[in-house]
Amino acid sequence: MSFPADSGLGRKCICFYGEPVIGFLRFVGMLNAAIWLGAAVFFTVGAMPALVARDVQVLLGERYFNYIAEGISQVMLTRYFYWHTFFALVALAHVLTEWLYLGRIVPRFWPALLAGLLALSLMGGFWLAPRLTHLHRLQHAVNLQPAERDAAARSFRTWQGVFQAINVLMIGGVAVYFWRVTHPPDALRFVSPTKFRS
Repeated sequence: MSFPADSGLGRKCICFYGEPVIGFLRFVGMLNAAIWLGAAVFFTVGAMPALVARDVQVLLGERYFNYIAEGISQVMLTRYFYWHTFFALVALAHVLTEWLYLGRIVPRFWPALLAGLLALSLMGGFWLAPRLTHLHRLQHAVNLQPAERDAAARSFRTWQGVFQAINVLMIGGVAVYFWRVTHPPDALRFVSPTKFRS
């Protein structure tokens, strides 16, 4: 059974159905952005530095510390980029849902930002992380000449610098997106059905 949009009952149905959905969409967007930003910051300033802490070096021993700690960090780095990819996809789906359901006009900057973050995540997860893993194995390979291991170590440090630069860009982009989600524009394309009554 349907009611005219300009009737009181029709407005009540729209408000009853619309407000919980709008609240749910905002909650999902904020939750995704908060976990995304929190995970990125925790990984960068908490988890990764812990792997090279003095306590870990004592635990693993001087001989195996570099190989094991860097190997574990490469596994974590790959998962880190996979998480970025997941959160970026959820964020893009959220922006699309806002556009379709709320009729909200989304400035091009936000989808472009999320697409850029997704591209960096995919590049990191499927190109940079495997490259770092390969170089890590080369610099610790026993069947290579010392000069080859040194070259692999230098290349590893260079690409680690590239990762740090990409990571800073990604955290900055996620922080900007987090600000956007926590400060949504209230203007809708169609404010209410009553606006178009004759």
